[in-house]
Amino acid sequence: MKGKFPLQSFAALRTPFYYYDIDLLRTTLEAINSEVRRHEAFCVHYAVKANANPHVLKTIRRAGLGVDCVSGGEIEASLRAGFPASKIVFAGVGKSDWEILLGLDNDIFCFNVESMAELQVINQLAAERGKVARVAFRLNPNVGAHTHANITTGLAENKFGIAMRDMLTVIAQARQMSNVNVVGLHFHIGSQILDMGDFQALCNRINDLQDQLDQHRIRLEHINVGGGLGVDYQHPNRVPLPDFKAYFDTYARRLKLRPGQTLHFELGRAVVAQMGSLITRTLYIKEGAVKKFCIVDAGFTDLIRPALYQAYHKIENLSSDLPVQAYDVVGPICESTDVFAKQIDLNTAHRGDLLAIRSAGAYGEIMAMQYNCRQLPKAYTSDELI
Repeated sequence: MKGKFPLQSFAALRTPFYYYDIDLLRTTLEAINSEVRRHEAFCVHYAVKANANPHVLKTIRRAGLGVDCVSGGEIEASLRAGFPASKIVFAGVGKSDWEILLGLDNDIFCFNVESMAELQVINQLAAERGKVARVAFRLNPNVGAHTHANITTGLAENKFGIAMRDMLTVIAQARQMSNVNVVGLHFHIGSQILDMGDFQALCNRINDLQDQLDQHRIRLEHINVGGGLGVDYQHPNRVPLPDFKAYFDTYARRLKLRPGQTLHFELGRAVVAQMGSLITRTLYIKEGAVKKFCIVDAGFTDLIRPALYQAYHKIENLSSDLPVQAYDVVGPICESTDVFAKQIDLNTAHRGDLLAIRSAGAYGEIMAMQYNCRQLPKAYTSDELI
């Protein structure tokens, strides 16, 4: 079964471009809110790094979510989209001074701090501004995740977070600083996680850490468990929504919040991946010595995930219902890694056919680049093309 696309509208548009199904995004957001409403202490921040398209951000803001930012640019984009600064959390292992000042000047909800060196800079800059910065310490829980090695973030070997053994020391030192207020702990173990056991392991680790804090009579207001929930790249039509119920229920059952604590999530891919597709046009069908190539006008400059992570994206020929044939779907970039898929079944393709590379709403448009002096792809929403 193919997805539903406004092909008549597509015909007049220059390819490649991104297409966002805003109705599906709204359905996804309502599914998230429906689950969150069952848990009074839960708060969801959308991870802007997944997709910062202005139309997408405004739709998410209307649904009431906050945002998780990892750069000053993302903070600016969020403020332009109308997100209140009180719902912005700012993470990142390398925050520049101007980015920290941007957060301070806008009185954002929280800085997720990843080192003592960063904490000292935040304290200094806050003092210069006459402010007190709310901070949460990102701890590296050394919890593995069943996902691609390049998108794990919670192992001791990763650059992210503060070692667990240093938790009490950094909290004690922060409490001696006049211009920071420690309000929570932050974690994030990786991305595209489908095994709820990984999140259960994180809950167990946080429970142990909170027990240690209790022994020292330290009580923090907020626990932030990051995001990481994956999507079904194999079946975007059959499974358009992630299993939000299993995800939130895992934390509700396994994580032992203290009275009055709030639990924060930073979902990105799970919110936007399935609503987006990269639409590309077939340039040539090339008969190779051992295989057949479908050469399209999109390249890894438009969607880098297959080249960078060997990621799978379902590809559909929107223009053909002819019998399937096996193709390598490749782009025009002057690199051998410019391959979207190898030996996949597509309805027989011809020059001019429109193909949809599915589940591309996350880490697609936002990671596009101009290698080979190519133009960045435009993006259109279903609301615009009705």
